[in-house]
Parts: sequence; C-alpha cells; structure tokens
Amino acid sequence: MKAEADIQEFTPARFADFVELTKARIGTFVVISTAVGYVLASPGGVDLLRLIHTLLATFLVSSGVCALNHYLEREQDARMVRTADRPLPAGRLQPEKAFALGITMLAVGLVYLTAWVNVATALVGVATAVVYLVAYTPLKRITVHNTLVGAVSGALPPVGGWTAAHGELGLGAVVLFGILFLWQFPHFYAIAWMYREDYARGGYRMLAVEDTKGSRTAHQMVVYSLALLPCSLMPALMGMTGTVYFAIALLLSAVIVWFSLSFARERTTERARHLLRSTLVYLPVLWIVLIADRLP
Repeated sequence: MKAEADIQEFTPARFADFVELTKARIGTFVVISTAVGYVLASPGGVDLLRLIHTLLATFLVSSGVCALNHYLEREQDARMVRTADRPLPAGRLQPEKAFALGITMLAVGLVYLTAWVNVATALVGVATAVVYLVAYTPLKRITVHNTLVGAVSGALPPVGGWTAAHGELGLGAVVLFGILFLWQFPHFYAIAWMYREDYARGGYRMLAVEDTKGSRTAHQMVVYSLALLPCSLMPALMGMTGTVYFAIALLLSAVIVWFSLSFARERTTERARHLLRSTLVYLPVLWIVLIADRLP
C-alpha cells in the first residue's frame, strides 16, 4: 500500500521537486566541465563509451551531493526568501527521503566510477563530496573564507574528466582546475552581494554580509578576475589549443575584469548583476571554444 501511495504521489510537480533537490542545472554544468577535462586529456581521440560512463556517473555524484546539501541546509533555507520555497523548507518533501536519495545517488555514482571508469576518478568524486559537504557547507556559517573552500570542490569536475581519460593527473588538469577555481570568485561574490540581506537572514557568514561598504568584496572580485586572465590563456600558451581560443579567452577575461572594476567604482546591486551575467556567459563560451579548438 505504501508503494502504491508513493507512485500515486509522483506527479509532475513532485518530479520537479526532485529535480530541484538534485540541482539538475548545476549537475549539467558539472557534466560539461567534466567533458572538457576528458576531451583535453584525449589527444589521440575520444573514447565515446568511456566518456558516457564518466558523465552519467559524475551526474549521479553531483546530484547526490546537491541533495545532501539541501538536507543539511534546510533550516537556513527556510529563513531565506530566495530559498524558502525549496522542496524541504516548504514541506513538499520529507528530510529523510532527501537524505536517502542523496546517499543513494552519491554511493551509486562512486561505485559506477570505480567499476566503469577508474579509481582515480572515483577518488576525485569522493574529494568533491567531502570538501563540499564536510568542509564548505558548515564553514558557510563559521567564516567568510568559506568561498575559498567551496571553490576547491567546484573546480574539481574537469580534473575528474582528465583522470577518466588519462588515468592520472597532468599539468592540463591543473590549468583547468585553476580556470574554474578563479572564475568562481567574481561569480559567487556577485551573487552574495546581490542577496547579502538574504544570506544574513540565513545566518551565513559571507564576505558581502560583513563587508557592508563592499570595498573588500570589490577588491576580491578585481584580484581574482585579474588572476583569471593569464590563467585562462595557459591552454593556448601550453600548446593545448590554438590562436582562436587565445583570442576569445583574452576577450572574455577582459570583460570579466571590466565588470569587476565597474563594481569597484560603484558598488551597487545592478553592477553586481552585470558582473554575474558576464560570468554566466564566460564559462560556457570558454568551454565550447576550448573543446572546438582542441578537436580535429
């Protein structure tokens, strides 16, 4: 009877709740970043079947981590306007179901990586989950430096793609990690500034919450944006890509620097939104050009 009730409850709205619980949009971004690492590590050609296994398993790991993050932060989400309608704080899903789903997807994803890809990539998945759930998630309520820790887990997907194709780490994996690591700071600092009052209600110690004038936030945005520019050019300088990538990466990075400086001059929500939009354009375009310039 309970199984029948669960089936009857699985409506389109309930399906949408599970999609939101697993943060499918983030999972898609993680899969794309993983694919970039895989392609860059496959100069002799892409093993398509292995790539599919890698991406499916990675999506399961990402979904499991996100569901567990929802479970751990459900009380904070309930206090924030932009997250109060999420499935757990809104009461549409029970916490124990979210926890069970998250653990199951994470475990299946890690076993899948171990069995069908390799141990090195499974270890990258373990590192991602541990850093995100055990370190970053609680640190958001303890220190403004939580973004630094979160950026580590956020930059690991292309590393997993690299190890899936190559079996071990290489300098290319480090460069891809660096690009994604540095990109996250202007991206997330812009979000934190836009929603700083909401983060304060949730009890999160974000830099934008404690930096009421925005001077420190602006400084960090500019510093990391400037560091992103030369890092983004490294694939071309290392001979991994050609001049097309170099030119586009230079242009995209210069735009990020421009909007960071614009926010530094006038620390408003609108300037932060412009920076956020530029980061949302930056990464998918950079990844697409990187893959296109790499493939024969």
